[in-house]
Parts: sequence; structure tokens; C-alpha cells
Amino acid sequence: MPTLTAPAATDTHGPVLDDDAWDDLLNYIEERQVIPILGPELLRVETDSGPRLLYDWIAEKLATRLNLPTGALPPSASLNDVVCAYLGGRGRREDAYTRIRTILREATFAPSPALRQLAQITDFDLFVTTTFDSLLEQAINDERFGGTQSTEVIAYTPNRVADLTTERSQLQRPVVYHLLGKLSASPTYVISDEDTLEFICALQSEHLTPGKLFHELEHNHLLIIGGSFSNWLTRFFLRMAKRRRLSDPREVGEVLADDHSLRDDLLVQFLHQVSARTRMYSGAEAFVSELHRRWIIRRGPILPRTGGPAPARFTPPEREMADNAVFISYAREDLPAVQKLKAGLDAAGIAAWFDMDRLESGDDFARKIQRNVAKCSFFIPVVSGTTQRRIEGWFRREWNWAVDRTKGMAHGANFILPVCVDQTTETGALVPDEFMKAHWTRLPGGDATQEFTARLKDLLNVRR
Repeated sequence: MPTLTAPAATDTHGPVLDDDAWDDLLNYIEERQVIPILGPELLRVETDSGPRLLYDWIAEKLATRLNLPTGALPPSASLNDVVCAYLGGRGRREDAYTRIRTILREATFAPSPALRQLAQITDFDLFVTTTFDSLLEQAINDERFGGTQSTEVIAYTPNRVADLTTERSQLQRPVVYHLLGKLSASPTYVISDEDTLEFICALQSEHLTPGKLFHELEHNHLLIIGGSFSNWLTRFFLRMAKRRRLSDPREVGEVLADDHSLRDDLLVQFLHQVSARTRMYSGAEAFVSELHRRWIIRRGPILPRTGGPAPARFTPPEREMADNAVFISYAREDLPAVQKLKAGLDAAGIAAWFDMDRLESGDDFARKIQRNVAKCSFFIPVVSGTTQRRIEGWFRREWNWAVDRTKGMAHGANFILPVCVDQTTETGALVPDEFMKAHWTRLPGGDATQEFTARLKDLLNVRR
């Protein structure tokens, strides 16, 4: 994990990562070895009284909805303060949850710039949030899918184990995991310290732990950004995530970036002495801004469109492949480019299909995919730096099935139409020989050109 300049216990400005440390972190991110864990300090929203943190705003509105007298609350009362004051007045605990749901249902907040910046870092495929709102999900859908609801959302509750639906290496779309529950009219999410205690205890239970998720937390680097945990809860959360003594040698580490931890001398001292792989950074939004800036510089700017037609909207593929559809085969890391490609084909009236969600348990996945390769009109393998790096992968099975199908076709028949979405060259490409005999189309980022869609439409007309 990147090395930070060690701060003194009284340093309130936080350490600075040098260029080598940032490069190390970006390398880990590119290789899908980093999981961001996000907290309420990233939820800055625009209200009638100006920018505020969402949870502070909810606390104020909830106190009004619950008719709490002003004297019952401390100045700048937190959400926990409001809930505790209501319970202390013999209020029903369940009332607070349904009131919060109503408050947020009536609000129209946009995701904060920090959430949008994180959503734009497409190397992040698994997000863990400790908040109950949907702003992170909205940011990812806006930034990656043009507003289409394509992000998978999973929410944990103490009475129902909700785990990742598949291994992380098999994810076909970004996932937002609500570790402390998601907004509901029922008391199934954290709004108080008592709720936090119940969730943490449940997550430690042998039978209530989301095993796939915790395996990923244990074996990947973590960016814990904008959390609101107190001293001991921070220690406990780190220990829970890594599932071993923090002083034990380990290959992965964490960056703790928020607005308060570095002011806690006892926490700073503890982590400095016990958890050498945990580093601290002052300022959640400042950390995200710098991370985003450096990621953009490394990958190249996301250029705004100037004139011309608006980008086509992506629509997730149907579960069943339509007749005469083209089959898009890709590595999961190239999903954003594939979604752009499908949007462009849809806009041109060309039916396209790819396995975005994987099939539900009980379906014979391999048989269904193989059947779709056998019935599609054309096969479009997406070639990229990702496919170069991955010697093994499900997409290679699809490629081999497509090659087998060509053995029953006339010599020179058009069926496999390779598309390259980056600067990968044909020379040395790790693809079947049959791909080298076909004309490659270069569609940077997955943007389907008029020339490509026109050629494909002509081929479809001939095939029909």
C-alpha cells in the first residue's frame, strides 16, 4: 500500500502522499485491488440554506417531524441525538425510520461532486457504503450509464444475510453494497449508535456474515473515505474487515481519509504503533479530488462533446437474446465501453446482446451462452488491453465457441467482427487465429461510428 509521510500526533493537516505513493495506489486501482468504503462526509447536498451534509440536514428535519422540543437537543444535534431524544421521550423507535423515508422521498438532492468523481473512476467495480441513501447509486448510473439504472444494489440487514451474488471477478456491472442497511420504512438500516452496535454484532456472527464480501475486504486494499466512526469503532471496523490482528504482517493495507480521525491523538498513536499498513489522510473530499485528478491524468481526460448528436442512451440487454441479434463478447473490465457500443448499435436499429448480469442460479449458464453464440447473426469480440492481460476468462470460451461455428461456414464468410476499444494492436494480440483473418474495427471507448453501424447493417441485410 502507498507509503505516507508519518504525521506527528498533533498534526491536524494530515500526511501527504508523494508521487510514488500515488502511482502505487493507482496501479492497485487499475488492477482491481482496491475497494472504496464510503461514509456520510461525502454526502454534501445543496439545501435551501446552502450546502450541508445530508445526515445533518436529515437530523434537523427529523426533529421537526417528530415534534421534539428545541430544549431536548444539543446544538447541532446529530441524527443519533435526535433518535435518542425521541426514544427518551417514550417515542416508538419505528416512527423515526418511516419519517426519514418520507423526508428523503420528498427531497430532490443530486449526488455530490465527490461521489461523481468516484463514480467516474471506472476501475472501481465494488463500492461499500455505510450510508442508507441512494446518492452513490445515482452518481454511478449518471456517470457511467447516462442515468439508466444499471448498478446492482445490495443491502445488509441483521436478520437477513445479503451477500455478493457472485465472485467479484465475475461481476458484470458495478455493485453498491449498503453495509449498514438501505433506506426503508422498516427499521432495517442504521440511524443511531444502537443500530450501529446491532449491525456490527450481526456482521461478526458466524451465520450472518456476508462471506463473499468479507473475503474481498480481507484480501484487497481499502479506501475508507468520509466515515463517521469513533475511535474504538474505527479500530473494531478495521479488525473486522481484515479478520486478523492488525499487527500481523499482511500484504494489503488501508487509507483512512476523513475530517476527524487525524485530530484524535489516541487513534493516531494506536494505528501508528499497531497497524503499520493503515495510513491516514486529512479531508475526505480533498482525498477524492486528488485521487480523481491523478486518475484522469493517467488515463486521459474525459472530453465533453461539442456539438453533434447527444450520446445514445444505454439500455441493458434483455434476458433472452432476440432473433438476428449480434453477440458482444467482452471482459468484465470493459463493461463501460461495451455499454456505449450497445447504445450505439441500438440507436442504429441493430439488436445487440451480451451477458451483463450472468444468469440466475439454476440456469445452465454455459449452455445458454453457447446456444446464443450458435444462433447470433454476427459475433463481435471486444479486444483490449484487458483481454491481453487476462490469459483466462469466460470471454475466451465464447471466442472459442464462435471459432468452432465458423468451421461449418463457407470460406471467407463474415461472422466474427473484432472490435478494439483502445490502442491494442493486432500484432501480438492474444486472440484466435481466425480473428486475425477478419477486419478489425477500432472504436475507442466503445463509441460506435456511423461507418461501423452502416457496414453491420449492410451485412445483416445480406444475411437476412
